Amino acid sequence: MGTGLSITARGKLAMRAAAAASWASQKAGRGKGSMIGGLIALKIDPTLMTQLGRGKRTVVVTGTNGKSTTTRMTAAALATLGDVATQADGANMDAGIVAALAARTDATLAALEVDELHVPHVADAVNPEVIVLLNLSRDQLDRVGEINMIERKLRACVNAHPNAVIVANCDDVLVTSVAYDATNVVWVAAGGGWAGDSVSCPRTGEPIVWEGKHWRSTGSDFARPEPTWWLDDDNLYGPDGLKIPMTLTLPGKANRGNAAQAVAAAAALGADPVGAVAAASTVQEVAGRYSTVEVGPHSVHMLLAKNPAGWQEALSMIDPTVDGLVIAVNGQVPDGEDLSWLWDVKFEHFEGVKVVAAGERGTDLAVRLTYAGVEHTLDPDPLRAISSCPPGRVEVLANYTAFRDLNTAIAKESRNV
Repeated sequence: MGTGLSITARGKLAMRAAAAASWASQKAGRGKGSMIGGLIALKIDPTLMTQLGRGKRTVVVTGTNGKSTTTRMTAAALATLGDVATQADGANMDAGIVAALAARTDATLAALEVDELHVPHVADAVNPEVIVLLNLSRDQLDRVGEINMIERKLRACVNAHPNAVIVANCDDVLVTSVAYDATNVVWVAAGGGWAGDSVSCPRTGEPIVWEGKHWRSTGSDFARPEPTWWLDDDNLYGPDGLKIPMTLTLPGKANRGNAAQAVAAAAALGADPVGAVAAASTVQEVAGRYSTVEVGPHSVHMLLAKNPAGWQEALSMIDPTVDGLVIAVNGQVPDGEDLSWLWDVKFEHFEGVKVVAAGERGTDLAVRLTYAGVEHTLDPDPLRAISSCPPGRVEVLANYTAFRDLNTAIAKESRNV
């Protein structure tokens, strides 16, 4: 093993069992099998993550939105330094992390996407050199809980790892609070289009006042730090007068912010920023997100969103000249069963565009669209909803399980053609 890993006999047994389970899953047509492999490995040896993480220079990426994209960009940027272990499918809890590390035991570097709730114990296991903090906003209240509780847990985690470099978005109030007392912080002005969960200071409860892009607490000296990295529509700016043209393949301002933090993280490990920007700019799609697929007479552009902040950003990416827009919403456990957040999203008017509400909770969505004044039709089946659109370009915006199931349906249909 290239990194000098010393895996215990129990750990080796766990990895062999994981490999066998993954192989069986693939043969049975149940996917790549990485999750089941990771679950079995951890049942056999709960210390396997620590063993696999030892000897790697690791970047942990977390936040409410943009984890998968930023991790993919970080992995691309780190690849300019050497081999990188990372998740390909966004599996960001323990089993997926172990599977990613086990798949590349020879890699000297790792870029790991980690669910916010799992960051403290994952950081204890892999001892990251860099922790990237993207943003914090309301997500699945029935699973994650109140966002201020997450902020406090992440703050404690950062304080417990004083040697880690914290790459933090200073445009996000909650993220700034997490990193504010850290020993080694690299502040990045990555943007923050959603401020609905940061109206009060997470430390004092006093109101947060915004003055242009700057913000401050009215009750203390807690305020937006000066960034080391920032960006505009054309360039990424860094320390010592650094200015790098940055043109991404992926759409949206949020992805420019994600790229800025990915480059800052790679630079913290010694990567050349110019090469890191070039590498991050090559990322075209992330586990099917942002991909374009052909479905009959339709060219379908796939977008994923999972919470109010993510939906607001994704809606800004919709091309108003498309021939159809399908919005698909499910309410399964991975999505969060409480869909009251739909009323926090500012659904825009799409004049001249065929809009279709779809998914298991399409009726809930249709009610919301009606109140937003958006003319639409309703079809619970997203594939049929696409077919009901005029031939041409169709944008699909879906939450987690709706996105996953639609991708599966499209792949199945393409095999049957």
